[in-house]
Amino acid sequence: MLFFSLFFFGFVFSFLGSITPSMLNMTALKISIEKGRGAANRYAFGVSLIVIPQVFIAIILTKYIAQNPKILETLEKAGILIFILLSYYFYRESKKSKVKVEVIKSKKENSFLTGITLSSLNMFAIPFFSGVVIALDAFKLFNFNLVLVISFIFGSIVGTFYILLLYAKYAKIIQSKTGKFTKDINIVLSVLTALAAIFTALKLFI
Repeated sequence: MLFFSLFFFGFVFSFLGSITPSMLNMTALKISIEKGRGAANRYAFGVSLIVIPQVFIAIILTKYIAQNPKILETLEKAGILIFILLSYYFYRESKKSKVKVEVIKSKKENSFLTGITLSSLNMFAIPFFSGVVIALDAFKLFNFNLVLVISFIFGSIVGTFYILLLYAKYAKIIQSKTGKFTKDINIVLSVLTALAAIFTALKLFI
């Protein structure tokens, strides 16, 4: 049961973590428009491959932290503040009437290599997945067993790949409605991060 649960968590969090316009998914949109769906699919595959070492490194770091309860408790307390700040940030972003989304241009001709390169430069991935694993472990929803770790990693790969495919598939629609799309997603993320702050606080102080 936990095997499928961790696959699900990996999928959902990687999907949600990549859903807002960013360097990676907007490049998928750009490649889809300029070079076609096939090139965008190869790009998405390249990005997803790099997710494997990123998630694995995040899990190793998290395991070390989990073995040191004082560090974990400090991080959970810091996490409350971070979630509150993120909630405010997303709420503020949702109030902007115009949202500019910059598409990062890459000189690479090979879409697969472009995906690998840009994904490798994504410094947000490891701390993001580490935070996810810490949160899951805090609620006893994670296990460091190798088979279960592989399930979580595989779910993360599929979630990342799927959201990039959606950006590629609906490239023109997303491009024309990026402002509204970003506003709606930011409202959702504001609520989710606020709830995460509340649940973390309840766990620590009640």
